[in-house]
Amino acid sequence: MQLHLVVNTFGADLQRRYGEKIYKLTLHGGFTCPNRDGTIGQGGCTFCNVASIIDESIQVKSIADQLTSQAQQMKKSKRYLAYFQAYTSTYAEVEILKNMYEEALNSADIVGLCVGTRPDCVPNEALNLLANYQAKGYEVWLELGLQTAHDKTLHAINRGHTFNDYQQTVQKARKLGIKVCTHLIIGLPRESKQDNLVTLDQVLNSGVDGLKLHPLHIVEGSIMAKAWRAGRLDVLSLEQYVDIAGDVIRQTPADILYHRISANARKPTLLAPDWCENHWQSMNAVDQNLRQFGVQGSAIGDSYCFKA
Repeated sequence: MQLHLVVNTFGADLQRRYGEKIYKLTLHGGFTCPNRDGTIGQGGCTFCNVASIIDESIQVKSIADQLTSQAQQMKKSKRYLAYFQAYTSTYAEVEILKNMYEEALNSADIVGLCVGTRPDCVPNEALNLLANYQAKGYEVWLELGLQTAHDKTLHAINRGHTFNDYQQTVQKARKLGIKVCTHLIIGLPRESKQDNLVTLDQVLNSGVDGLKLHPLHIVEGSIMAKAWRAGRLDVLSLEQYVDIAGDVIRQTPADILYHRISANARKPTLLAPDWCENHWQSMNAVDQNLRQFGVQGSAIGDSYCFKA
């Protein structure tokens, strides 16, 4: 599979700009979430069980120790991005954020930061901090977990924020020159392919630099797990996901970077769909769909063309 020939992938873009492969090292900063601690809600998003995708034991290690441990397992790269992934990685006092981010940036072979967070939890102080690192020459990405542009769905999945919250944060970030990567979930309850395409259009109109696509998958410990077990919640087949993802990518301008086109989880944490356990199966299927029906941007007359 050579996905970079049909999609403008983040990995290929980094390799062009840095002259070598750059990998993400995933960090746990010990952050929590305002949708769990009672600040804006309780119970978290209905699809979420962060322990299913993040090893909670690593948060007791320092940022430097986490980076060292992960770098030792990476034999294909010599330089990395520090990815603050777990929970809401801007949800702390700015001095705490500064200490964590700079501990990562001061580690050997780190070229920049990717900071995952919620659209409603990005204060101006955090944005200014990230803009300062970018001005110093670091690669900086603000990764916003939007999931959908439809407020009705956001309410139903207990996100605790609106699409307007997302738009305001994107506007502030882009004014400071900070690159934004937006996370979208395909297969949310009661959403159709057309709903996904409307979300894409709204995100593009708001301004964005990168996208991540995730299939909805049901994990143990989530609120959705109860509905799925009771037969009240359906999940997409691989064929359905590939059909929607392919159309979303074909509607995406060629200059937008795709950081991810699928995602996976492992059993026994993963409950459904079974195909989400095999990351490469869905990646290959999307790749084949794009080769058959058109590459990124082809549906809008802006076909992506790989440049080595």
